[in-house]
This record gives sequence, structure tokens and C-alpha cells, in this order.
Amino acid sequence: METYRTPDARFENLPGFPFAPHYTEFEGMRMHHLDEGQGEPILLLHGEPTWSYLYRKMIPPLTERFRCIAPDYLGFGRSDKPLGIEDYTYDLHATSIRALVEELDLRDATVVVQDWGGPIGLRVATEMRERFKRLVVLNTGLFSGSKSWPTPGFMEWRNFAERVGLDLPVGRIMQASTATELDDETLAAYEAPWPVRESKAGVAAFPLLVPLSAEDPIAGAMRTVMDALRGWDVPALVCWSDGDPVFPLKAGHAMAALLPGSGGAVHELTGASHMLQEDRGEEIARLILDFAR
Repeated sequence: METYRTPDARFENLPGFPFAPHYTEFEGMRMHHLDEGQGEPILLLHGEPTWSYLYRKMIPPLTERFRCIAPDYLGFGRSDKPLGIEDYTYDLHATSIRALVEELDLRDATVVVQDWGGPIGLRVATEMRERFKRLVVLNTGLFSGSKSWPTPGFMEWRNFAERVGLDLPVGRIMQASTATELDDETLAAYEAPWPVRESKAGVAAFPLLVPLSAEDPIAGAMRTVMDALRGWDVPALVCWSDGDPVFPLKAGHAMAALLPGSGGAVHELTGASHMLQEDRGEEIARLILDFAR
């Protein structure tokens, strides 16, 4: 599999991102993760088209209690990037994150998921439930072919992503996905991992992987995750923004209803959009700390 490795110079002096890189290997490819703090591990999983930079506001307060592990999926951040859109699969992402959990021997872990972090992280947690003790779920979904999916907001995004392909403008998408005005340096930091067009295959692949019907094989895999979650009474915190066109607030209540350990509760974050770690990262970190206590 041909891959691209982003030059280290692209990650120098990024605003609000003083964290040292750490690497593991998966099937001959280098995977990057952040590893900050001490204590119980907390696994912070990003979505599309982001990378571990999305968690820069949450990591400092979380290190009061946790060892923060924030990986970059293959194709994202400092991780190696296969060059074929067809190289990227749901199984690839889930299996590589599972391998990271095993390599770092994470136990009594909390997993934080958002966007594609949900299908990936909730699958990993249900398959390795002996290693996880808490779930934190932010603006995500398990695309199982329900009547309410796909949403108009998602189809607008998917159609755009399919049209632009490898020319997907990461900074522009990030600005459209937040309620916060991002400065030029922050937008450049989000774009840093992909200095050349061909490196964006992983970014281009994710929207096309989302199943649009119940017959899609990935939808079946995600129904398996949903069934496992229904039978797992693990403590769960559900936080949802009120301004997400892809996963509206009703999706948050549906997620809470799926998770026995949430008690059906949703912590609503007003004035936040899809990338709520950017809009309300410090507040979410405090909610997680309170939840863990």
C-alpha cells in the first residue's frame, strides 16, 4: 500500500498545541498519538476532517485526572496516509484503534467519541469492554439505516464531499462546522497534515463510507454495535450541541436512550455546532471530570 508521510515541519509551532508526538506501527504504517498526563487513560477520538488538534482545549484540564491518549487515524494528522480512497475502510480504522489500545495496554479507560469517532470508538469499546469503564458521547451516530437517517444536513455534506474529492477544503469545512470564528493560524493548523492533494484520500473517503441504507454492509456492522450497547450498562455521559445540522439534538436524545448507563440524560450545549470540542472544549472537559468523580 503506497502511503504519504507529512513532513514534521508542518506541525511546528501550531497555536495551542505544545504536545509531543508518539508513534506506534500498524501493518507497516506509522500511527501517531498524543500521550499527556497520568492516571486512568482517556481515549479521545476525532472525526472528519479533523485530527488530534481538535482536542487541544480539552487535554490540559483533563490531565488533572487522566492520561490523555489522542490518536490520529491513518490518513489524518501525523499518521501515515494511504494514497488510495479505496484503501480506507471502517474495519481499517476500527482495527487500527483496537491495536493501539492493545499496544498501550489501556485498562479502566474512558473513551470520548465524536463524529466518526462514534462508529469507530463505540465498536472498539464494545469489542473490548473489559478494558473500558466509561463512555462519553458527543455529536455522533451509528449509521444503521434508520428512518431518520440520512439527515438533509448530512446529504448536503456528502454531496459536496463527493463532488470535490481530493480537493476537499479542510479549513473551510472546519469553519463551517463551528460556531466560533477561527483565526487564520488555527485554520492553517487544521490543514497542516495535508500539504499535497494526494494526501487527502482518507479525508475524501470518510463521507463515502457512511451507509445510506439498511442494506449497506457497514450498516449491518453498526447495528451489531448498537445491539451490544443496548446490553451494556456502562456509565455513559452524552453531551450534544443544539446547532448541529448533521446530528440534530434529537439524535442526542436517541443516543442517550440507546445507552443504559446514561439514564436517558443529555447535557445540552447551547450555541455550539458540530465540532463542539472547538466551541466548548474546556466546558466539556469539566463535565467529564465531574462525571468521572
